Amino acid sequence: MPKVINIEPTPNPDALKFILQRPVLKAGVRSFRDFGSAVGDPLGSAIFALGHVTSVFYMDRFVTVNKEPAAEWSDLIDAVCEVVETHNTEEEVGQQTPGLPSGTSTDEKLLRINALLDERIRPGLAGDGGGVEILDFDGTTLQISYHGACGSCPSAQGGTLSYIEGLLQSEVDPGIRVISY
Repeated sequence: MPKVINIEPTPNPDALKFILQRPVLKAGVRSFRDFGSAVGDPLGSAIFALGHVTSVFYMDRFVTVNKEPAAEWSDLIDAVCEVVETHNTEEEVGQQTPGLPSGTSTDEKLLRINALLDERIRPGLAGDGGGVEILDFDGTTLQISYHGACGSCPSAQGGTLSYIEGLLQSEVDPGIRVISY
C-alpha cells in the first residue's frame, strides 16, 4: 500500500498534491471530475465519498485532490491520507494512458503535438499536480482537457493555454489554435 510521504500545495488553492512513497498506478493516469465518473474506481470513489471533493487525479507517485472552495483542508487532509494509504495498488486494471484520444489515427502532426506535450508540458503540469489530455484535433484546432490541480486553476485557462498554443505554433504549425474544455 502506498504511504503518503509529503503533501504539497499547488498553484490552485483548492488542490493539494499528495506525494507517495511508491506508485499508486503501474502505468497511465486516472482523472475523475465527479463522484459518478469515479464509480468502479476504488481509490477515486473512496476519496469522493469523503465529501467536499470536486475532482481526483492520480498517476505514478502522486494523488491530486481538489476540494470545494468553501471546504477547509484541515477537515480533509487526514482522511485523504488514510484512504490513499489503505488503497491496494495491485487491484488496478485498465489504466488510462495520457495523450492521444482512443481510436486516433497516426496523423504525423498530431503525433508531433503529443510528443511536444510529453516532452515540454506534461512534466511541468505533473509537478504542479495536474495533467493535460488531447480530446480532438481536426488539423488546425486542438481540443485539450486539463486534469488534477490544473482542471480548475485560472492560470491553466490563461497563461498555460497561451504557452501551449505558442509552443505548438512555433514548433508544429503557425495556424494551430488550442482550446480547452
